[in-house]
Amino acid sequence: MRHDGAEVRCIVIAEYWPVLLFIAVAIGLGIALLVIGLLAGPRRPETEKLSAYECGFVAFEDARARFDVRYYLLAILFIIFDLEVAFLFPWAVVFKQIGIIALIEMVLFLALLVVGFAYVWKKGALEWE
Repeated sequence: MRHDGAEVRCIVIAEYWPVLLFIAVAIGLGIALLVIGLLAGPRRPETEKLSAYECGFVAFEDARARFDVRYYLLAILFIIFDLEVAFLFPWAVVFKQIGIIALIEMVLFLALLVVGFAYVWKKGALEWE
């Protein structure tokens, strides 16, 4: 059976209709909820509500204020130790298929993370004044 180009394009585009419908409904629902919130929500502006909120303290006057380097170190450490879950979850899902070698490799990976955590703890990087 022979199809011309226009017919094939229509078949391919027809396969995307559910995705396009989903996107249209999501955008429409988002806009509808924003409009309903603007129309039905109370408007009582106060100085507290209009002020900028940053981590529980008043915002700085100078955008170039210096931060303690430990803040950045703690953030990097959080990201590193948080990303181990990105390796553990897929490994745990396929654990039965990958066998004992993968178990040994994961134990070595976790041991390396524990050694790194112990080093950071001993250096006092987790202490906050």
